[in-house]
Amino acid sequence: MSDGLPVLAILVGGGPAPGINGVIASAAIEAINNGLRVIGLRDGYRWLVEGDTSHTVDLRIADVSRIHFTGGSVLRTSRTNPARDEATLQRVIDTLIRLRVRYLLCIGGDDTTFGAAQIAERARGRIGVATVPKTIDNDLPLPENAPTFGFETARATGTAIIESLMEDARTTGRWYLAVSMGRKAGFLALSMCKSAGATLAVIPEEFRGEKFDFSLVVDTIVGAIVKRASMGHDNGVAIIAEGIAERLDPETLPAAAGLERDSYGHIHIADIPLGALLRERVRERLKEIGVTTNVVAKDIGYELRCAKPVPFDTEYTRTLGYGAVRYLLDGGSGALIAITGGRVTPVDLPQLLDPETGRIKVRLVDVTTESYRVARSYMIRLEPRDLQEPALSRIAVYTGLSAEDFRNRFLPAVTATAV
Repeated sequence: MSDGLPVLAILVGGGPAPGINGVIASAAIEAINNGLRVIGLRDGYRWLVEGDTSHTVDLRIADVSRIHFTGGSVLRTSRTNPARDEATLQRVIDTLIRLRVRYLLCIGGDDTTFGAAQIAERARGRIGVATVPKTIDNDLPLPENAPTFGFETARATGTAIIESLMEDARTTGRWYLAVSMGRKAGFLALSMCKSAGATLAVIPEEFRGEKFDFSLVVDTIVGAIVKRASMGHDNGVAIIAEGIAERLDPETLPAAAGLERDSYGHIHIADIPLGALLRERVRERLKEIGVTTNVVAKDIGYELRCAKPVPFDTEYTRTLGYGAVRYLLDGGSGALIAITGGRVTPVDLPQLLDPETGRIKVRLVDVTTESYRVARSYMIRLEPRDLQEPALSRIAVYTGLSAEDFRNRFLPAVTATAV
């Protein structure tokens, strides 16, 4: 392959998401068909920040033509921050120039997109940069509320797991506390709950205030267990978004002190044993109020990220990869590639920045929408009406508390998430 051809480099940053290989394949094929040489940068920004040009691979049509329906990333991925300081950012750009990169396609979530925005601004006129939004968390602010690729596959895979847990819960008479991925937003936990018909979902967007007490989360779950018992059922599945951990008041979260943060400043949520902490606190609270039940913690996350993409994500990502290359070849740079109304829609990266933080905005679940209200209406959890008679006495009788004590105990949790 001629060294004189313009080079398109492709990299993947952040956590895996189903559909990555579809973007890589369609982008590479479109670029090659238009006279470009395509190289893959292995491990995201990792080697670029070190000035290392050896971790690259030439991508040919024969190499990528059948990878679009596979999970994972053929280029691997990492969470390296290319813009952690000025020297690192300049070294990344210098390394790309040494590789003779004319176009750069970054596939990733908010952090990868933020890094790409910095590269695009600094390398303007020398390197055209485009990003394709990827995250099973669905938390990038895409136009017309379009989903990020990987989310639909994660929801489908996760829903099947939740359905199995629900059947196991019925069979064994136990409660599962399933902690779902979702670093900032509760889309995945809420959608799995709604799709499977699980007992309830607990997401950070429901709670008022920047920080909240761990006991509010515990009592939301305990209240649901008691209410379901009053309906004649000793089992259930509660899905808790892991992003709850970032919103908790550290003073109320056991073992929170000394938690490490990644290069973007985020707490390593995977290192917080949220499920185990919830299980122990829920058991303690149930014992305090005279309720006995079997509570089991279950993490749901890593098994979703490299799942075989469902047809929606396969088709979606092929359009995204194609659109990214067409955007770059048409002279564009510094945009995130989205699809609205079936059309490729570039969104300038600066438009995605939060003016207060300077970082990529995060899309959160809007708890005022009908979509959320439908999900909430089918959950079994304590609501304000349950703390009024006659419901109050009917539910409280399943505990060792008087109706008044029951109301006082659970009122903070109910009012903290009332909609």
